[in-house]
Amino acid sequence: MNGIDGSTILVVDDDHDIVNAVSKLLEMEGYKIIKAYDGLEALDCIMQNDVQLILIDIMMPKLDGLSAMMRIREKKNIPVIVLSAKSEDSDKILGLSMGADDYITKPYNPMELSARVRSNLRRYLMLGSAQTSSDTGNVIRNGGLSLDKDARQFYADGEPVKLTATEYKIAALLMENAGRVFSAEEIYSKVWNEDSYSVENTVMVHIRHIREKIEINPGEPRYLKVVWGIGYKIEKIPGG
Repeated sequence: MNGIDGSTILVVDDDHDIVNAVSKLLEMEGYKIIKAYDGLEALDCIMQNDVQLILIDIMMPKLDGLSAMMRIREKKNIPVIVLSAKSEDSDKILGLSMGADDYITKPYNPMELSARVRSNLRRYLMLGSAQTSSDTGNVIRNGGLSLDKDARQFYADGEPVKLTATEYKIAALLMENAGRVFSAEEIYSKVWNEDSYSVENTVMVHIRHIREKIEINPGEPRYLKVVWGIGYKIEKIPGG
């Protein structure tokens, strides 16, 4: 796989016309496409192929998209983009909270779909690349949290934390700048590498998901704090 072109994308939807249309669009941009038409078929494809990104619908037979995504997340950390006709904010928040990296509503804009696929792949490939910093001190510690930048691994109290690619990027940004408050717009522009517009819900869901994974008591967080009306930060722990 050289760069983004040639990356393998799994497209999952029970509507064959949508699968074919999305596949043709992405194939024209140089991606390799695998097709699936329900959640169970998607799981089989993931286990049998080296996939770098998944586009998945929610409402499908045999196994719905959200359930399939949860099972995929148990074994794979690749980007997942939900492509769904369910367009309410509550639907988007649910999808993001269950592990999606992005959420696009139908009918989709082909240019937006291409841009979001490219953005998510770029983040994933950057995090998984062999390039590492030349610094020798590539572990950042703060209280019971640590970030191993070479291994791209986050730890809480010595235990590895399973973060999605997007969650890792947010956690790394906050860990590297412990004590600094970032607005939702700043986080979005730095992590998604896109201009931010009405992104509060998207960022909030990812922050909440990270907090649930790293805090002993997410309701009374020690590290990942909301600074009301301003943004988010990881509290700098003295001596951490």
